[in-house]
Amino acid sequence: MRGIYLDYQSACPVDPRVNEFASRYLTEEFGNPSALHSVGIAARTAVEEARAKVAELINAEDSSTIIFTGSATEANNIAIHGTAARNANQGKKVLASAIEHISVLNPMKYLQKVGFQLSLVPVGSFGIIDLAALENMLSPDTILTSVIYASPEIGTIEPIGEVSRIVHEKGKYLHVDATQAAGKIPVDVQKDGIDLLTISSNDLYGPQGAGALYIKPGVRTQPVIFGGGQERGLRPSTENLFALAGFGEAARLTKLEMDAESERLRQIRDMLIGEILKIEESYLTGHPIRRLPNNASFRFSRIEGESILLTLDAMFNIQVSTGSACSSKTLEPSHVLLAIGLKHVEAHGSMVMTLGKYNTADQVPVVADAVKKTVERLRSLSPL
Repeated sequence: MRGIYLDYQSACPVDPRVNEFASRYLTEEFGNPSALHSVGIAARTAVEEARAKVAELINAEDSSTIIFTGSATEANNIAIHGTAARNANQGKKVLASAIEHISVLNPMKYLQKVGFQLSLVPVGSFGIIDLAALENMLSPDTILTSVIYASPEIGTIEPIGEVSRIVHEKGKYLHVDATQAAGKIPVDVQKDGIDLLTISSNDLYGPQGAGALYIKPGVRTQPVIFGGGQERGLRPSTENLFALAGFGEAARLTKLEMDAESERLRQIRDMLIGEILKIEESYLTGHPIRRLPNNASFRFSRIEGESILLTLDAMFNIQVSTGSACSSKTLEPSHVLLAIGLKHVEAHGSMVMTLGKYNTADQVPVVADAVKKTVERLRSLSPL
């Protein structure tokens, strides 16, 4: 029986059109983009064409602002560690919102270990950053502030334009992790006033193993690994030609289809939320309106999120998440759910459903019925 996959925030299938476009770079046009002969020049052309497509998706000034990396995590590390280290003579304070992805928080914590002062900006009960607190916490020696565009766990979309205005009035650079937002809602680095922005190939239905960092002209940063001169010297390593070509094509297709697909997913999401909230003691997490069109996140009283995930998978062949895939191996409750004011026992009962292009409206009643049966079964077994 084919399952119902509802964990697109952790991994997406490669779009068949993307695979068809990029597969020739595995077997036929496989050159090293740094080589000077004709095969290498063809490979370099493919990389630069991909760079231009990614730049267009986020309305970057030009393709030279895009640095390709091996993942969104690597892009976040360059943005945070590289920019803070390069500009440490201007200040050694850094800020991040309390609901950042672990690939932002851990580089920030590393900076703290090497002499930077780290502060976390609180969020409200829906996950919206406290703009007044942000303004009060900023100072001229705040070299870098990182605020996620939209949380993969609760779906809340942050007011990035307002964040940018405040940061640039009182601090220095703004980094935005748009891994989940790009391709689902319009992201415009120039309109939003973003200095550094992270996106991921696979979240656009491109190949895994490719990410990108937008760096606004004039922003100075430095590499975190060292080797050759690829990617303006900021990400030395032979480029993953297949992944980057696929990344570019995925960005092109996403730009063409995003509005219609996001509206389709929004309708399914709202149906799903309406049905699941009929379950006793079920609660929506995140903002009810300002949320990603594909994100439906919940918590349930008196049961564990891991049990929900495993039961839905084993008994109903439905795949969901109970938080960010990158931090799901820990038994600690989600720092995102704690940051929005939930108690530990409440945060443990979370379930996150993220929709994608292969979900349909007729799956909603099937999923809702499976969740209802799962919750009832687990509660009947729970000592709580």
